[in-house]
Amino acid sequence: MPEFRILGPLEVAAADGEPLQLGGQKQRALLAVLLLHANEVVSNDFLIDALWGDHPPRTATTSLQNSISALRKLLGADLLVTRAPGYRLVVEPETIDLVRFERLVASARGLEPPERSGRLREALALWRGEPLAEVAFEPFAVAESRRLEELRLAALEELFDAELAAGHAGHVIAELESLVGRHPLRERLRGQLMLALYDAGRQAEALAAYQDARRMLVDQLGLEPGPHLQELHARILRQEVPRPRLARDGIDGDHFRDVGDVLLSGRLVPVLGVEVETLAAEIAHRFDYPADESRELTRVAQFVALTKGSGPLYDELRGLLAASAQPTGVHRFFASLPPVLRERGAQHQLLVTTSYDLALEQAFLDAGEQFDVVSYIASGRDRGRFAHIAPDGATHVIDLPNTYASQLSLERRTVILKLHGGLDVESFVVTEDDYIAYDVAGAIPVGITAKLSRSHFLFVGYGLRDWSLRLVLARMVGGDAHPYRSWAVVPQVQPLERQFWRVRDVDLLEQPLDAYVDALAQYVGAEAPA
Repeated sequence: MPEFRILGPLEVAAADGEPLQLGGQKQRALLAVLLLHANEVVSNDFLIDALWGDHPPRTATTSLQNSISALRKLLGADLLVTRAPGYRLVVEPETIDLVRFERLVASARGLEPPERSGRLREALALWRGEPLAEVAFEPFAVAESRRLEELRLAALEELFDAELAAGHAGHVIAELESLVGRHPLRERLRGQLMLALYDAGRQAEALAAYQDARRMLVDQLGLEPGPHLQELHARILRQEVPRPRLARDGIDGDHFRDVGDVLLSGRLVPVLGVEVETLAAEIAHRFDYPADESRELTRVAQFVALTKGSGPLYDELRGLLAASAQPTGVHRFFASLPPVLRERGAQHQLLVTTSYDLALEQAFLDAGEQFDVVSYIASGRDRGRFAHIAPDGATHVIDLPNTYASQLSLERRTVILKLHGGLDVESFVVTEDDYIAYDVAGAIPVGITAKLSRSHFLFVGYGLRDWSLRLVLARMVGGDAHPYRSWAVVPQVQPLERQFWRVRDVDLLEQPLDAYVDALAQYVGAEAPA
């Protein structure tokens, strides 16, 4: 079967690779229309409109039949067949370069940045020039040329996203500058150029690229840049642009300087994960959970709540959590930081955790440090609210989160935000029903909400096994990428985790957690955890 090339000058190559000699412009235009609608029945009326527009000559039908006959002789009667009310070009989709291009672009999505970049470059290599150029003045060609050019530009933009995510900013600056010159009003390309320049250490040029874009838009359209470009400009000014990259197992001093500096200035919110596999396994064992069912904690807890009731589930949780509440090195590291922050005059920490036990609190008690706890209430008459547990043990339900600010001051002491409740309030977000009803966005005290929206995050010990992290992020700061550079540290990276963190503009690092906090403690001058 011949090979058809439309991504550039129109060409047809025979099975042996030799080019076939196409006829005049009308025959070429007819073939182009049939290729754009390959394996579809294209009516006579449609073909006449495509080739002659609104005012076809009286001989249009005869001319079309003559061109069809000539193409049949060239391609073969089995490829170009008559099907009422018109004709059908019968070809294998992979013999058309446009189809191969679209399939390669689709298959690139979801790959890791280096592989995605390679796949997209393979797709873009199929382009040999301007498509439909030799039939550019035919009625159908204007709209189709624009569509094909948009496909190519969109693939290029996906390519540059992949190259930037792979850390290849310096390799694409020249390409981006050239494309921006040809498409000056395309804001996504402008933003990618700004990111590439910034990531290559050329901040001043990144800011100048924004000003160039603004002048162009104001002069030509009387419009300011869009919100995305304006926000990117502001983040570059503040040096708060996240730089997505592949997970790294060797973490250099630059990383600890970046994290340590925002920690010591009081602008870092650690988000501490918890391993729940052991807890799920224990509950499953004690309540004869079916062996062939999923062992996720939410599913196991839902089974127990439905078959035995929430009372027995909570009783078992209390016993298991009380027995396991031993502080880890991660807990002790954060408990060692209050003296360091006080010495620098920085705010105390807001620590976010999804754990149910009291291990983090115990680490602060062992260090002799006071703290406030704000814990979610998942059941009872106050369900959906948070409770504030003061250092003296007094507990207050936060009925009006928008006015509950002075009682929780990071100027005084650490605040521990327990998003899933726990032993301190005898209430747990643990079953599937609990998660369905879970919504903390309007219940978090206003001061904490403000802190979350203006801070960098350090996610410690979260993996995709704790699927609830996706819900936590959506409820806590919205589903979009956070505007402040953030980091995630996991002991072992799972394949899907790279994409999960990348789309949220979070740098993913692979290292044992105790080793990570030991190194961070050395940088900030805190006592290394025992």
